[in-house]
Amino acid sequence: MGDYEMEDFVYDFNYESAVIAKKVAEEYTLKTPEKPRFVAGSMGSTNKTASMSPDVNDSGFRAISFDELRVAYKQQVEALLDGGVDVLLIETITDTLNCKAALFAIEEVKEERNIDVPIMVSGTITDASGRTLTGQTAEAFLISVSHIPLLTVGFNCALGAKDLTPHLEVLSQKSEFGISAHPNAGLPNAFGEYDQNPEQMASQIKEYLEKGLVNIIGGCCGTTPAHIKAIADLAKNYAPRPLMVEHS
Repeated sequence: MGDYEMEDFVYDFNYESAVIAKKVAEEYTLKTPEKPRFVAGSMGSTNKTASMSPDVNDSGFRAISFDELRVAYKQQVEALLDGGVDVLLIETITDTLNCKAALFAIEEVKEERNIDVPIMVSGTITDASGRTLTGQTAEAFLISVSHIPLLTVGFNCALGAKDLTPHLEVLSQKSEFGISAHPNAGLPNAFGEYDQNPEQMASQIKEYLEKGLVNIIGGCCGTTPAHIKAIADLAKNYAPRPLMVEHS
């Protein structure tokens, strides 16, 4: 927001979006109480990383500090909680140090308000190397965020469902937390559009369900309500992945 001199709107944007989402979720829960709806407050990646230099001539330079990230994330956490979200979702993580700043901010707010709130963490494998932008494998990413009790850990964005499978297998084998997956509808074409239709995407996600890899499943870039419906219609026929340890 700072790039557009809109810092003063950070709280309002997050708060109002949470209020709107919560209102709609409650309306649908009233209609079908056997299927309650919950709101996850999305805390996306920033345009600056704490681990990498944007200057090819100065590898030690950082455009932002851990503390600056913590302060910014804390403002977002407070707004989302005030707006009524049920879960906080740190997603599209390319730099785990940024994620740690967000987790630190959440813990600060929890302590100050004497509350608890479920936390989801979702990283992004950026390419066929199977690593995040800052070079972590799926297992390394998991280890680096497992110091805080989480509702789920998982991956979203960058890859389609099929390409994400081996990385989810690693998380599923190694983690005591729930596993989430929000893949793209395939990979973008030359025009930046996603060609994978709902049925194609659901057929690839079927492997997750058959192997018992996930507890929460959804979609990221290129997905539409039709994609989500196709996934939901498929997922209801399978049991979620068993948890190694129950977390309160």
